[in-house]
Amino acid sequence: MTEQQKTPHDLPDAANLTIGILGGTGDQGKGLARRFALAGHRVVIGSRSAERAAEAAAELGADLPVSGAANAGAAGGADVVIVAVPWDGHRATLESVRAELAGKIVVDCVNPLGFEKGKGAYALPVEEGSAAQQAAAVLPDSRVVAAFHHVSAKLLLDPEVAEMELDVLVLGDDREATDLVQALAGRIPGMRGVYGGRLHNAHQVEALTANLISINRRYKAHAGLRVTDV
Repeated sequence: MTEQQKTPHDLPDAANLTIGILGGTGDQGKGLARRFALAGHRVVIGSRSAERAAEAAAELGADLPVSGAANAGAAGGADVVIVAVPWDGHRATLESVRAELAGKIVVDCVNPLGFEKGKGAYALPVEEGSAAQQAAAVLPDSRVVAAFHHVSAKLLLDPEVAEMELDVLVLGDDREATDLVQALAGRIPGMRGVYGGRLHNAHQVEALTANLISINRRYKAHAGLRVTDV
């Protein structure tokens, strides 16, 4: 079996990873924290304010293994760190925790989008090519992977939604890192990680979020993606 033909059964065991989420006080980060905690992971929500991070963790319920910390603590205390901060704070946040993220897998799910009244969402140009490539440039000692761009925050947080029925496109230049993130996506019931190419392909994946927002508005939905014949 070639690497291109890997099935989920060939992926590494991601069961015991501690996950840090920078920007975990927002809906996307908080929703991912909830789902990974339900899957049995210890999760540390990060924020510029440790107090806000602790409040966000408490909102998810005392029965879940979620705690809060300042961004440096969340980054330093985790095995894998997910970046879910607003685009306008992306570079500054990563620069502030560069040392804590050295040697770690960093999963960037940030979508650089603008919004124009009457026209909706659109992709913003990024000097490095994409948010994920900017992360790689800022964090030369980290293993940057792009993933979780098209996951509905509303569904992640909805207690009535037992399974997240969608595929997560996973991109990166480090195959061991992308394999692990694929396995991590599969820890959430109904979700599957699908390798989507190298990091220089991240721009169109991030930009596709604008199309999904348009779909959701037109059809009053929470659309995701499914990849066929894989």
